[in-house]
Amino acid sequence: MKFQKTPLILLAIALLLGAFVYLYEVQGKPQRETAKAQTEQLFAFKEEEVRSLTLTTPTQTLAFAKTPAARLPGAKPDQPAKPQPASPKATPTETLTWAMTAPEQTVANDASVAYLLNLLVTGKRQQTLTVSAAKQAEFGLDKPIAIADVKLASQQTHRLVLGKPNFNRSALYAQVDPPAQTKTDLTVLLVSTDFENAVNRPLADWKVKEPAAQSSPTPKVTQPGSKKP
Repeated sequence: MKFQKTPLILLAIALLLGAFVYLYEVQGKPQRETAKAQTEQLFAFKEEEVRSLTLTTPTQTLAFAKTPAARLPGAKPDQPAKPQPASPKATPTETLTWAMTAPEQTVANDASVAYLLNLLVTGKRQQTLTVSAAKQAEFGLDKPIAIADVKLASQQTHRLVLGKPNFNRSALYAQVDPPAQTKTDLTVLLVSTDFENAVNRPLADWKVKEPAAQSSPTPKVTQPGSKKP
């Protein structure tokens, strides 16, 4: 019996195409989604890698450092607080806690710091623009509303510069790790307005609130000769 070659060739091509589609759609989809997520993310570091954070706004400059709990300001007498460097080292058994190092030395409000760090770690770019350096002021990047600088345990540093909102206030213009020289074109991103809420806080919101002192009741004084009720 004599077989025709053309149907066999077409069948082989169909099988090869089917295998390619399977590998691309099924096997390669997780890798493509991971690569896309990494491209959309503002930064690639993890929150636990951050050792210090500096936040600069037009009204204040705040500095925070991960500090061993036993060395925090206000530690117990048997564990006195000690002056801390920008990135204090801890032994593997010590618990690191956020401390404010400027403008005051005190325990930081972990919720406020964690909220900003979470946005830095999970935040995504909504859109990417390439603009001339001469247009920096149009995006509010010449006088940013905030600059967040982080230092990692590996000593790497990263910076986020937040500019003004876009025309409908649905996003903020921003720069990630901008170059020192601004003569070339700028890469401007659109990021969530949640960043504005995270950085626009009064100083008191960045510190742990001290419990209000409870006033002790005034003892009653019985006058001599007075009768008891």
